Amino acid sequence: MSKLVLFNKPFHVLSQFTDEAGRNTLADFINLKGVYPAGRLDYDSEGLMLLTDSGQLQSLISHPKHKLVKTYWAQVEGTVEPHHCKYLKMGVDLKDGPAKAISCRPMQPPQLWDRVPPIRQRKTVPDSWIELSIAEGRNRQVRRMTAAVDLPTLRLVRAEIGQLSVESIALGQTRVLEGKSATDIYTRYLKG
Repeated sequence: MSKLVLFNKPFHVLSQFTDEAGRNTLADFINLKGVYPAGRLDYDSEGLMLLTDSGQLQSLISHPKHKLVKTYWAQVEGTVEPHHCKYLKMGVDLKDGPAKAISCRPMQPPQLWDRVPPIRQRKTVPDSWIELSIAEGRNRQVRRMTAAVDLPTLRLVRAEIGQLSVESIALGQTRVLEGKSATDIYTRYLKG
C-alpha cells in the first residue's frame, strides 16, 4: 500500500523536516514516519503540500514531465483586471525563461484561516485576489509571474494540486489517502 499525505502548510514553515536555524519545519506538524515531501512550497507561502512514502509517487507528483496542474490563490497589491490574466495566459518573461498560466481569473477573497502575522494593509493601495493555475513549479514562480504584470504578491496560498484541494484540511493538519500502488493513487486522486 502506498500512502499520500495532504498537509495544509502554515506561513513560515519550511517544506522539510529539519532546520539548523531553528525555524518551524514539517516535523512540528507531521508525526508520520517514512513520508517525504513530493515537491516544495516556499517558506512564506501557505496551503496544500503533498508527502508520500513512495519514490515512484513522489516522481509522478513533482517531476516536470508529468505537468501536474497546481492552482494558487494570490492576494496581490493592485486591482486584478482582465488584461492581467490575458498576459499571464499568453506568457511572461522571467529571468529563467518564459512562464505562462494554464488558467487565470480575478476572484473574490477566499474564506481562509487567519494568517499570523496578518498582511499589512495600506490605505492608499488597493489589494485584490487572483486564481492562477500552472503546470510547472520553478522557484517562486507565481510570485514572479504576478510581479511581471505589476501585481506584487502579498499572500500566496496553494489551493489545489491535481484534483486535490486544501479546502477540507484545517491549517497545520493532515489527511492521509492510501492506495494499492503509487499509480493507483496518482490516477485516482491527482489526474482524475
